[in-house]
Amino acid sequence: MNSMDELIDSLIIELKRGTLVLSVLSQLHSAEYGYSLVQKLEEKNVPIEAGTLYPLLRRLEKQNLLISEWDTSESRPRKFYILSEEGKEVYARLKNEWKFISKQLEILLKEDDNNEPD
Repeated sequence: MNSMDELIDSLIIELKRGTLVLSVLSQLHSAEYGYSLVQKLEEKNVPIEAGTLYPLLRRLEKQNLLISEWDTSESRPRKFYILSEEGKEVYARLKNEWKFISKQLEILLKEDDNNEPD
């Protein structure tokens, strides 16, 4: 891989990293445990490594955006996460901000497409 490919790969990772919180919050309107959340996101073409997700879930819980609860009814205990009231508010605001940013980028990119020579 050449240095240009490495640079592009690095920048793509950076772009994706900026969307992880919003992606995770968007899937926690109902209770999910870590592995089910990994699967759910992968099914929607938003892959996330467990080593990235679990620390993110703990951080979001510390920030009071998520509520967690252990389910010990099965042979293997699972920690389920769901949006807190504060988390719902933060999610709504982040979603609105994302829509605004996306519209702005769409305008900029469309201008760029219109200026490209045929």
